[in-house]
Amino acid sequence: MFYLSTVKLTNMCMIYDPETDRVVVQDRIKSWTGLAFPGGHLEDGESIIDSTIREIREETGLEISNLELCGIVYWFNEDTKDKYLVFSYRTSSFTGQLLEQTAEGKLYWVNKDELPFLPLAEGMKERLPLFLENKYSEGFGTHSQSRKSEMKWQ
Repeated sequence: MFYLSTVKLTNMCMIYDPETDRVVVQDRIKSWTGLAFPGGHLEDGESIIDSTIREIREETGLEISNLELCGIVYWFNEDTKDKYLVFSYRTSSFTGQLLEQTAEGKLYWVNKDELPFLPLAEGMKERLPLFLENKYSEGFGTHSQSRKSEMKWQ
């Protein structure tokens, strides 16, 4: 069977305040629920970094700069051949006041060391080493209707 596959490009950014040792999390209420770092989709004609800066501004009220690429998370749907990529960044360069809530969910500053113990969005706990430890540069996962999702980190 022939499938016309799609590629979805997204971003996520960990905003870190070194003075307080806290990070911004978003209690997401849309398709991917639970606590995660903010981010979103690229718009046509937009660079990945520009899209990350825009999404963070829209979702948090913060202006970020000096983004550092942590790695890429790549999901492949074996049934449809669709590809979903998340470009993962971190920064400690930000200005502005954190919004309390947007259409995506509530926003909080939390202690960085508490992250593994919080009610994170599915798969977010496995992503933490990508952001916090420079342990991985890629997560590659496959999923299908007939078998459980698998993710490999490298």
